[in-house]
Amino acid sequence: MTAHIIDGKSIAQQVRTEWKIRADALKARGITPGLAVIIVGEDPASRVYVANKVKACAELGLHSEHIVMPADTPEAALLGKIAELNRDPKIHGILVQLPVPKHIASNRVLEAISPDKDVDGFHPENVGALVTGNMRFAPCTPFGAMKLLEKSGVAIEGKHAVVVGRSNIVGKPMALMLLQQNATVTICTSKTVDLAKFTRDADILVVATGRPKMITGDMIKPGAAVIDVGINRLPDGKLCGDVDFDSAKQVAGWITPVPGGVGPMTITMLVANTVQAAERSAK
Repeated sequence: MTAHIIDGKSIAQQVRTEWKIRADALKARGITPGLAVIIVGEDPASRVYVANKVKACAELGLHSEHIVMPADTPEAALLGKIAELNRDPKIHGILVQLPVPKHIASNRVLEAISPDKDVDGFHPENVGALVTGNMRFAPCTPFGAMKLLEKSGVAIEGKHAVVVGRSNIVGKPMALMLLQQNATVTICTSKTVDLAKFTRDADILVVATGRPKMITGDMIKPGAAVIDVGINRLPDGKLCGDVDFDSAKQVAGWITPVPGGVGPMTITMLVANTVQAAERSAK
């Protein structure tokens, strides 16, 4: 048995086409969805991520503003810029690229963004809405993972989903979104005793631990859908996920590659959230 490889690049392009139709409908009414991305400092990985986000906006005809602030920017100055963007009617979504320098409190930054423009879905108000089932903006990575399952025809309702990882960015919201689709959800961590006992029982396995090749083929239920959120750089420079792809694909029914799986969907869903924010603003 060899798993069906879930092509994140292809699905991302399909989803972007769907959202471009909605963006074009807004533009026909004189409203161009706008995203502002703020980066503080010179982190190379962050600069690449931001460039990809700006590129995605351009592809869909969205307005985007790329704001670069020095690494020694005072927290008050960053909060002031966010307040300015909150008031700007041309901007429907605001994203501050994390991590921010250590002298800036990321929780204060996230709370400063208007919940109506929080297209990353990290504001406490939006987190609460996700918990209560009244989701406004879903965090982009788990939103993308859910879309991959949907577009690949993976049934969720009634299935046992195991999420390995408990981060606020992926693990926790992923579990909540699976619950909303009527899955039975188990949350594990890298420290779970006898982790394989849980992963082998998963119809849907989502892994987001930041530990390269942590999940091997013998830890996977035959036919399971495996969503690998991790991205790690090995000593030889190659990228790999948190799942050992070569052994896992011999057992799983569906599996995402790294790179080319969840990654393209994260930026796609950011664009989707921005268009959605513009639609709400238009109402």
